[in-house]
Amino acid sequence: MVGSPHETMHHFFRKETAMMVRNFQRLFHVPFPEARDIAVLNTALTEVTPVDRRVDTLMRVDTDEGNYLFAYESQGKRDDAKPGSWAYYLAYLYAKYGIEPVLIVLTQSRPTARWAARPIRLGLKEWPSLMVRPLVLGPDNVPRITDEKRALEDPSLAAFSAIVHGRGIGATAILEPLAAALSIIDSESAAVFAQFVDTGLADDRARKIWRDLMADVSYFFRHPVAEQVREAGRVEGREQGRLQDRAEMTLRILEWRGLTVPDVVRERVLACTDADQLTVWAEQAVHVSDAGDLFGS
Repeated sequence: MVGSPHETMHHFFRKETAMMVRNFQRLFHVPFPEARDIAVLNTALTEVTPVDRRVDTLMRVDTDEGNYLFAYESQGKRDDAKPGSWAYYLAYLYAKYGIEPVLIVLTQSRPTARWAARPIRLGLKEWPSLMVRPLVLGPDNVPRITDEKRALEDPSLAAFSAIVHGRGIGATAILEPLAAALSIIDSESAAVFAQFVDTGLADDRARKIWRDLMADVSYFFRHPVAEQVREAGRVEGREQGRLQDRAEMTLRILEWRGLTVPDVVRERVLACTDADQLTVWAEQAVHVSDAGDLFGS
């Protein structure tokens, strides 16, 4: 069965292909020109024969140096039937569109990444008629972003990093800086990244950590996942702690933006017991130019 992490890995690129194209040269160590235009294409690669073939995500990327088709495949584990499918995908795409196809495999597993990266040779051993060399994004070449500044510089790459690396005892070191960055960027983008991470994390413990972090970020207060977390918090009698966390998050946003927070502002925020008011202040903290403007006129 195809699960949420599998779907998230390639759907992420439908939203963030421009970001990943910018990072390809660094991640893959291969030259790639600047993209001028990007379009999502139909993923069905089935002909009139009753064999259903479908790439996970297909995009056309136009550059000044030529046009390319990016075929994204999410791979959770080794599948010995895939090499034949991948060779078919590329041959079919080239025949149909006449454009150079590029196969990109996405995985959260090191063993799967090593398996997927092996060249696929079809034909004579010394003279293959067809060779497929997938580009693989996985734990070995996606950077672990554990610094708030780096996460803020490229939040989309930081979100993908969290999906790839967010498991085990090291998950918190990646998820906390990302949560801090998302609390500062625009709310619409932050909510999209937050949902991708929530559905993309394969580790249940990491997802619990992420939902706890997201419950305290202002833009996420109205998100369905956050609603579930808040309800659980009320059941567990942690509402008071949530209020304090929201107040402290508002102050941290002001400080992260480099604003001076006078004692009178700090005391008023920390003393507030109105959750709705704290939500408003947290949202305003992202935009005000002076901490004193947090409370309006």
